[in-house]
Amino acid sequence: MAILEARGITKKFPGVVALNDVDLSLKQGTIHCIVGENGAGKSTLVKILTGLQQADAGTLFIDGHEGNAHYLHSSECIAYVPQELNLFPFMTVAENIFIPFSRSGKSSIFFDEKEMEENAKKYLKRLNMTVDPCDIAQNIPISEQQLLQVARALSREKFKVIILDEPTTSLTKTETERLFSILNVLREEGKTIVFISHKLDEVFSIGDYVTVLRNGELVGESDLKSVDQNWIIQKMTGKEIDFTKNYKPQNPSNEVLLKVENLSGHMFEDISFEVRRGEIVGFAGLVGAGRSEVMQTLFGYLRKKQGEAYFNNNPWKFGNTSSSIANGLIYLTEERKTHGILPFLNVRENIGIQLKHKISKRGVVLQKRDRAVANRVISTYSVKTHSPETKIVNLSGGNQQKVLIGRAMESSPKVIIFDEPTKGIDVNTKEEIYRLMKELAEKEGVGIILISSELEELLRCSNRIITMYEGKVNARYEEHQISQNQILRSIIGVSN
Repeated sequence: MAILEARGITKKFPGVVALNDVDLSLKQGTIHCIVGENGAGKSTLVKILTGLQQADAGTLFIDGHEGNAHYLHSSECIAYVPQELNLFPFMTVAENIFIPFSRSGKSSIFFDEKEMEENAKKYLKRLNMTVDPCDIAQNIPISEQQLLQVARALSREKFKVIILDEPTTSLTKTETERLFSILNVLREEGKTIVFISHKLDEVFSIGDYVTVLRNGELVGESDLKSVDQNWIIQKMTGKEIDFTKNYKPQNPSNEVLLKVENLSGHMFEDISFEVRRGEIVGFAGLVGAGRSEVMQTLFGYLRKKQGEAYFNNNPWKFGNTSSSIANGLIYLTEERKTHGILPFLNVRENIGIQLKHKISKRGVVLQKRDRAVANRVISTYSVKTHSPETKIVNLSGGNQQKVLIGRAMESSPKVIIFDEPTKGIDVNTKEEIYRLMKELAEKEGVGIILISSELEELLRCSNRIITMYEGKVNARYEEHQISQNQILRSIIGVSN
């Protein structure tokens, strides 16, 4: 018998059917994977199961008895780990685990903070986390913040089902293996796990069953032993995808757009490299290797300690993000929901916010220009949205990323830094992002820096790859030298 069952779940939004008569059956003591492209309905289904949204039609059953999402939520029957970081950044690790504080074992507003910190240690230990219960959440590494969300979910000890939405996007391979070992233990304890991921290798590594959604409809379900990746991809996209296709720009120029010399800053030192017109330079490394910090220092987020840079042969001005954009350097952040988009503004406003020089006159926004620029971005980059007035937070991750790319290109950049550009994006949209990067390099002559934790992504897109280890450049590879084995060895500090 299913521990949790959803029958005929339907949810409609203005102009969109997010879910259409979807069924889901979760067996006790199993790991059930849900896959689908961005916008397929996965998040909507999860929100209905966790009580964040109400279904327009359909029924939920718990242990064979009809129930509702409010009961599931109030009884703590379901624990949830969201895809995006959703912590209280200025509170401690322990406070984030137990808030509301009654969950630390105290029903009064007066509680023993030391006791709560001691109780937190067992969850940190279970996940082999290196942080202290007293640490402030925003000060710990992103990967530890991701695991902190898992620890918070595990503290709901009454849960029967735990839902994890893209839980490994910020984790290293070692941290992912650690998380999977915990999930295996939970399965053995009779807990039911819902695992949502775009990484199909992880789905097959950890899962028992899979449900595939496409355009809000259930298009496939199976035990994972009976299917392969091609079956899932065909169900997800309705077509086959060639994963051997190369997206490296052809015939990049020898003209140097960006030259960095002996740059040092937070988490890195003595970094030198060049970016040429029309090429993609890949940066490989483990989480914490310093790749993002180098680029954030160039862009002006972080302060440099020493070193120089030259942009179009002119000395580069550090420490001013507005100047960076004006001079043609754009940084597309890894955390697009917190540092990229403005979630409560619509698509048109998100595009125009960075383009006042194009859409305004004497400080007044010209509506005709504003709409024209937004429509051009939506059309050129195939952004799937009901209209330019749709709130950008309601778009899929892939379409949000395409809005950010389009906005960047309207600023006529010379160099774009893509930091984990396909994080949390489905396989079909990944191919679209790769194609866009290749076209930007070949047709627009843009120099691209690609930071990625996915080796396959780097191998398929990069003309050259630079590896970093513990804040330093460990190796450099030209196109004819690049191999997966070499890159792997280099990012873990092994000399080739």
